[in-house]
Amino acid sequence: MDVDGKEIKAQIWDTAGQERFRAVTSAYYRGAVGALLVYDISRRQTFDSVGRWLNELQTHSDMNVVTILVGNKTDLKDAREVSTAEGKALAEAQGLFFMETSALDSSNVAAAFQTVVKEIYNILSRKIHLSQDLKKPDMSSLGNGKTVILQEDADDTNSGAKGNRCCSS
Repeated sequence: MDVDGKEIKAQIWDTAGQERFRAVTSAYYRGAVGALLVYDISRRQTFDSVGRWLNELQTHSDMNVVTILVGNKTDLKDAREVSTAEGKALAEAQGLFFMETSALDSSNVAAAFQTVVKEIYNILSRKIHLSQDLKKPDMSSLGNGKTVILQEDADDTNSGAKGNRCCSS
């Protein structure tokens, strides 16, 4: 994926919420910087499980994981059990991004992944810029017009004595 002219590669793991993967899901969370938490808009039970999955994500991963709540299967309009407003409200309450998709017709699927990857990239870029700014020496005090002169007594230069150095401004 291209972000700001840079090629970004992402490693994506999908457990599909299946219980048989439950024993290894904590290993997936370690080191994760992004998560797509997907529920089926045509099955209320999957939406009701979002809280449990969020708790698990927060328990086993870094607190700053970029997370997007995704309501999938928007192609099943007549079978909808979870409204868009409910999904948005949950996402807002939990501080998550929100999007609805359809894997069947590919609507918004790429956008969901791009949203997560771009946000991760933006966060990491800000951290890099901040750390670089902190490493820069503070030169602001040198431009205030004061001159500092360091002098060494001529008698002390050969004797190695260090006691008679003075500063004046």
